[in-house]
Amino acid sequence: MILSISGIVLFGTIAFLFFRRDGLKISHAVVCALLGFYVAGSSIAPSITAGGASLASLLGGLKF
Repeated sequence: MILSISGIVLFGTIAFLFFRRDGLKISHAVVCALLGFYVAGSSIAPSITAGGASLASLLGGLKF
């Protein structure tokens, strides 16, 4: 678990810096994919999934 959280912090920081400074390149996309794998294996993954599902239902219910 410690390795997972430190990986999330490390790759999250790197991904944030890439987006702020250079835009998105292939190497940046690889770092973002690694961040996704670390987050998916962490204990916060169910909360992120539930939040994404509620956001999708909220946006699906909007009428224009």
